[in-house]
Amino acid sequence: MSAINCRSALPRVASVLISGACVGGLLMASAAHADRSEWPQSFTMGTASQGGTYFVYGSGWANLIADELGLSGGGEVTGGPTQNLALVHSGEIAFGMTTMGPATDAMNGESPLAPGVVMDNVCAMFPMYETPFSIAALSSSGITSISEIPDGARIGFGPAGSTSDTYFPAILEELGVNFERRNGGWNDLGGQLQDGLLDVIAFAAGIPIPAVSQLEVQTDVNIIEFTEEEQQQAIDAFPVSEFSIPASTYTTLEDDARAVSMWNFAIAGCDLPEDFVYEATRITMENNDRMREIHRSAATTIPENVVHNKVIPFHPGAARWFNENGYEIDEAMIR
Repeated sequence: MSAINCRSALPRVASVLISGACVGGLLMASAAHADRSEWPQSFTMGTASQGGTYFVYGSGWANLIADELGLSGGGEVTGGPTQNLALVHSGEIAFGMTTMGPATDAMNGESPLAPGVVMDNVCAMFPMYETPFSIAALSSSGITSISEIPDGARIGFGPAGSTSDTYFPAILEELGVNFERRNGGWNDLGGQLQDGLLDVIAFAAGIPIPAVSQLEVQTDVNIIEFTEEEQQQAIDAFPVSEFSIPASTYTTLEDDARAVSMWNFAIAGCDLPEDFVYEATRITMENNDRMREIHRSAATTIPENVVHNKVIPFHPGAARWFNENGYEIDEAMIR
């Protein structure tokens, strides 16, 4: 297996470990009877930058699994989906979160972090949610549509190597927008937008995006939607699908906002013990109410959405839970 020094492959990303509670509590019955002899004593879930949905969702998930299984676990700040694939493949972290676009690249040996390396130690666990591609600007900018983004606009696309940074610049170029590209964590970019250092932020993150919600509290914001023609043009050119941001997502929105989206899946190292991954999958799929308490985007973290992964082979432990519960995964899609 090829080793990837993916912590140095990107501009330095803070690797802050958000520690999960490792208190005991009553273990679920099947977890108590599982063969735990080869289980790790601790684990890490790769997320993304602070201020984004990945960070909130992933850190909360790690705490839930740690509590239920009596382990130590937490979420680690990373560069997002592309780096998470590399970190899981190399064994530097146990779990991660990714989107289907970067996953396709990684499975084909086309990851920008490791060109030519097929990341075959990455296995799918469970469906998370769709990542909408959405755009925000200050109301004072006068920008209300994609076509109104001025030439040379300073646009923040999130952390380098993230799904947003990988796909959103290409989508906007396809739609005829000329811009200066900026990178950073979502909280930082939100502050730069508010301070007038950026003109637009182009987000690819689960909704509601914490940084946008915070901006709404502090200033007037425009959530910029795609036209029908722009939406179709993006769908034709990229691995995205039609999406509508519900008006209830942000106080700024009066109506649903047209957008495009990409599915997210949790991933695991293929060499992790089968029972360990089975239990982590079971806890997630059987406790959607607790997942929604972590982040409301987890409303779609349900077994029925397992069909949206056609790219990453499933971990045998995850596949076992789905197959036992009537959500058939084809043998060819199991590692």
